[in-house]
Amino acid sequence: MIHNRPELHRVHRVGWLRAAVLGANDGIVSTASLIVGVAAANATQDAIAIAGVAGLFAGAMSMAAGEYVSVSSQSDTELADLEKERQELQDDPVHELAELAAIYRNRGLDDQLAVTVATQLMAKDALGAHARDELGIAESLKANPIQAAFSSAATFVVGALLPLSLVWFVPTTHLIAAVSLGSLVFLALLGGTSAVAGGAPVLKAVSRVTFWGALAMALTAGVGALFGVVG
Repeated sequence: MIHNRPELHRVHRVGWLRAAVLGANDGIVSTASLIVGVAAANATQDAIAIAGVAGLFAGAMSMAAGEYVSVSSQSDTELADLEKERQELQDDPVHELAELAAIYRNRGLDDQLAVTVATQLMAKDALGAHARDELGIAESLKANPIQAAFSSAATFVVGALLPLSLVWFVPTTHLIAAVSLGSLVFLALLGGTSAVAGGAPVLKAVSRVTFWGALAMALTAGVGALFGVVG
């Protein structure tokens, strides 16, 4: 007797998880780097706070617009491919059947079984079968511009608020160290959380985000210090 065992897969999370992680990571790194850079230029606490808030709003809108345009372009491409496939199915269904059978044959099915599978799948949903197996477009992975834009913008704001909140609670003399250290902790938590949500190795994700975050803050601190000395 065959028992159906429920399996947990996370691939359906790819779209929103990618946008959310990108937004939060960019919010932390860009805002922390901006704060560290301005602080290194010997700016006042009010100037640092204004720069951080401006960076938060500008970054959130940029993330939303960028994600929407990018994912919309992907969605447009998918729709164009689906329309082309729909027309080909209408014009030459015999060739499309042979094309789908060849795909299954290359995956290991014998000739007769490949034709049988292709015939039955096309009888039920010809476009869906070709979209999935020929074009690689699955329903769970289709581009969603609105979801991507909202996820990235919202998580950017959350990420940016973490280092920005330190500006009001830490004296200017200790701000660079506090924001740098705090942001690395935030990035490590983000990397670990996203790894768990996606079923990926935690240490690898944490190491990746903290390395690039530290590099970004170090570079902007150097630029800020240079302009501060010049000024």
